[in-house]
Amino acid sequence: MSIEVSTSALAIPVADCGGIGTIGGSSIPVEELQTDIRKAKKATKGIIAVNIMFAMKNFYELVMASIDAGVDMIVTGAGFSRDIFKIGKDTNTPIVSIVSSPAFAKLAEKLGAAAIVVEAKEAGGHLGTDRSLRDLFPEIRKVVDKVPLIAAGGITNGYEMAEMMDKYGADAVQIATRFVLTKECSVAENFKKVLLNATKDDVTLIRSPVGLPGRAIKTPFVKQLLDDESVLACKKCPYKCLKKCDHVYCISERLRAARDGNIEEGLFFSGENVYKFNDILSVKEVFDQFVSEAESVYKEGS
Repeated sequence: MSIEVSTSALAIPVADCGGIGTIGGSSIPVEELQTDIRKAKKATKGIIAVNIMFAMKNFYELVMASIDAGVDMIVTGAGFSRDIFKIGKDTNTPIVSIVSSPAFAKLAEKLGAAAIVVEAKEAGGHLGTDRSLRDLFPEIRKVVDKVPLIAAGGITNGYEMAEMMDKYGADAVQIATRFVLTKECSVAENFKKVLLNATKDDVTLIRSPVGLPGRAIKTPFVKQLLDDESVLACKKCPYKCLKKCDHVYCISERLRAARDGNIEEGLFFSGENVYKFNDILSVKEVFDQFVSEAESVYKEGS
């Protein structure tokens, strides 16, 4: 959701509806990120977070700039930082860790995470595991009992949200792909069309320069990458955004192309179950739908 997929335009209505409105903060110029955070904070009384990948070369600069801009919470994944928890403590800023194993979940809780996101293989973007959410979550639930545990990856409706909370003991859920397909998400219309038109077979795994597998839609660029990635090698790095990059292609360049709706050249990250979506709703309609579906499950069980 980074590189201007989840911006204040999306985060504000999410926060207004009672969720945690999250701005994607990776590979964004510091001043631009601060401006967007301040815009969101001014427009809503709800909670505004920023998600920053630990893999970013300027990770700590982005973190400190976000805190300076008044963000309520820092969410971080794609690697694990120990130092971030000291920053959170020193600045009184809650830190939320995205993890994909019991070991890192237990460590995050010990170091002072305010909450922990369990992200499984069904999620879009960078993945830290090949295990399903319903397989992985119970193991982490056994070792985390002091802070909220949030389920993430492939959740498409309120029935699944209720299942994760009622059956598996999740305290909340994290949802991304569904919110790309909202009226408020400011990506190009072609981006939304790619997701809406995707079939189950169109969703695949690719190798990311970040060093992790990523889940994306099989567009022309991804097909070429899967066929022969050597022809896409990044000869000259235009952004120098990652701590470690294998230069198989420029991820910032490709994500920006997707944001702008370039179907041929863009990298369109997406959750595994994107094929289940067939409409574009408002953020409020998404919330209303999830809540009503979840409530119906609890009513049936009472």
